[in-house]
Amino acid sequence: MELTLNGKLAYMKMSERILSRRKWLKLTQESVAKVVGVNRVSVSNWETDSKSGGMPSGKHLIKLAQALNVTPEWLLTGDEDAKQKGGVSDHAATYTIGSFDLWDSKTPLNDDEVELPFYKEVELSAGTGSVVQLLDNGFKLRFAKSTLRRYNIQPDLAACVTVSGNSMEPVLPDQATVGIDTGNTKIKDGDMYAIDHDGLLKVKRLYRLPGNGLRLRSFNSDEYPDEDYQAEQAINIKVLGRVFWYSVLR
Repeated sequence: MELTLNGKLAYMKMSERILSRRKWLKLTQESVAKVVGVNRVSVSNWETDSKSGGMPSGKHLIKLAQALNVTPEWLLTGDEDAKQKGGVSDHAATYTIGSFDLWDSKTPLNDDEVELPFYKEVELSAGTGSVVQLLDNGFKLRFAKSTLRRYNIQPDLAACVTVSGNSMEPVLPDQATVGIDTGNTKIKDGDMYAIDHDGLLKVKRLYRLPGNGLRLRSFNSDEYPDEDYQAEQAINIKVLGRVFWYSVLR
């Protein structure tokens, strides 16, 4: 049985999550290795946290999550809220609280649907920097109002953000789309948020530091180490909203 504390497998390492999940599904190391595209020894190394084998990353992490029917985020963090948020297809991995469609101004909305706008980083002229603002380009994502309300998200306070760069890989690769609840800006340690950092639009895991400081954490920690900001610096970081949904196209 998997014990949780505040929604997280606090006592488990990633290797232990891989092992416990595989046994829970009654899968062999050979069958998991076949799906991931590696040999059985690699899976064994992941489950024992072998220094010689390392841990899965990139496409191997995505494939392993598919084999174990969980999200890459759960494998990395143990966050139970992110364990299973949707299905996985051959073309896309979508972890979601509801379905969505791409539509334009000519497509009518159903009574239970709402259109979600996009946030975008807009470069300013004359080299004066950039600013984050809502973008209305005629294309939006639409969700079911009833689904958003079921998860305590007010439809008029939901928006979308496109992730740029590789700092949140492999969970959120470049150009992934996330849904944010702009009505939820209170930081819960370890959750993902969209932020406006001095005009730069970012999606990061946030942690509170003593003295009203703030830590920004990326999933791709090898290339992007933690960024710690003391209170006087953290005031330049505006939390736009908590990430409640994300979709990854491959």
